[in-house]
Amino acid sequence: MFDDDISKPRPHEVGMPLDTMSVEELSERIGLLEAEIARLRAAIDARGRSRQAADAAFKF
Repeated sequence: MFDDDISKPRPHEVGMPLDTMSVEELSERIGLLEAEIARLRAAIDARGRSRQAADAAFKF
């Protein structure tokens, strides 16, 4: 069996059709998207802390 013969799931794209996906696939996508949202929120929080530290350091 060749790796090319195995169909790999497509990455999630906003607006992609969902009618061909199973409930399990949809649940898995939700999990992936929730994890990505948490990662993005952590990046926003980290940048906010960096900004606050920079503002405090340069306050006169």
